[in-house]
Parts: sequence; structure tokens; C-alpha cells
Amino acid sequence: MTQAMHLILVIEDEPGIRAVLRVLLEAENYRVIEAGSAERGEIEARTHKPDLLLVDLGLPDDDGLALIRHVRAWSPVPVVVLSARTMESQKVAALDAGADDYVTKPFSAAELLARVRAGLRRASRGADSLPLLSLGETHIDLTRRVASGPGGAVHLTPLEYRVLDCLARQSGMIVTSRQLLREVWGPDRVGDSGALRVCVKGLRDKLERDPRRPQFLVTEAGIGYRLRPGDLDDE
Repeated sequence: MTQAMHLILVIEDEPGIRAVLRVLLEAENYRVIEAGSAERGEIEARTHKPDLLLVDLGLPDDDGLALIRHVRAWSPVPVVVLSARTMESQKVAALDAGADDYVTKPFSAAELLARVRAGLRRASRGADSLPLLSLGETHIDLTRRVASGPGGAVHLTPLEYRVLDCLARQSGMIVTSRQLLREVWGPDRVGDSGALRVCVKGLRDKLERDPRRPQFLVTEAGIGYRLRPGDLDDE
């Protein structure tokens, strides 16, 4: 699918911001529709079946979190939140409600467009596909569970592959620690953040050129992690 075919629904109550977003997105050959309220946003989403939603949390008739939950009840469409709310707990709440990513206002055009591209890529891969990853000079086949680098084979544990699987399914997007723990360790281990930190450290030691300054397995402080493969370097 070409960019010109992608339809973006902007749900934002401030006309000035909607106008800026329309100009920005149309300059990249996306088609844009707008909604100024949660109710109108869900109607437009059901009617037009957009490829991605940009959602402000501070809507006049309902909280954006409720809108995201409503949409998630019937659609897996990628949702990127645009919000002036900066507290970590608010970001976590949006991601737990079903958002795929969270961009804080004010934002740069480059950052927003990178998040849009990442969301569309994730959707186009399909929920069950496991991609081939290239993290610098290391290449990982998540289906066959083999990895190789300049020095030959790279040994990853089954647990490390499962964490990479979860991150790769939402490549470029934030994955909360709670989601990773639930999907990899199980629902009874969602509070075991120490196990997740140890696993991520092991992955960084094996996959990052400088594990102390990771390029690919990036921490989103207080929220979770983001996988940034090579094709997201333009973020």
C-alpha cells in the first residue's frame, strides 16, 4: 500500500492543531479526515475505517481513553495519542487502554511522522507475522529463532526471543512493561519488573554496540520499552 492510499483520522478538539496536522500529513501524501469530539471520532472511525488514528486525550465530550477503549472493542487499528499530559501514569493509562504510541505536545514534525510510519508498518505486517530484524550488524530470524552477527552465531535464550517477539510485533512503538510481563511471563508475573530488566540487559549485552547507550532496545522511562530497528533511524 502506498502512502497516498493511507487514511489518517485526526481526533482533536482544537481547530488550529487539526489544521496543522492536516497540512503536515497531506504534505506526506496521506489522506486526512477530522473529528472534533470523541463521539464524532468513533462515528468517523466506523464509517471510513481509517488506517491509523491520531487521538487527543482532552476531548470536550469524553476522555480520549474511553474513546480508545471503545475503538479497541471492535478494531485493531493503530492508535497514536497526541497529548499535553506528561505524567508517566497518564502515558501508561493510555497505552494500557489500547493506544500503540504516545507523543507529547509540543511535538516535532519529524517525530510525529516517524510514529505514524511505525504504526502503519506494524499494521501492514499483520498480527501473526514475525519479521526478520536487522539491529546494526546483527540479523535475527524470529520465526526460526536464529541470530548472527559479525562474529558468527549469537545465542539468545528462549525467554529473550519471546521478549523480542513481543517488541517486534509493535516495532517502533512503545510496549509497556506490564504488557511484556503479561505476554512473556504470564498474568501472574505482571509485577515482576526485575525479571524483565534482567532479560532486557541480557539482550542489550548481546545486541547493542554499547549496552550502556542502547540504540535499538530503548527504555521509555516509567512506561516500558521500544524496539528501534535500523529503518527507524530517521526518528
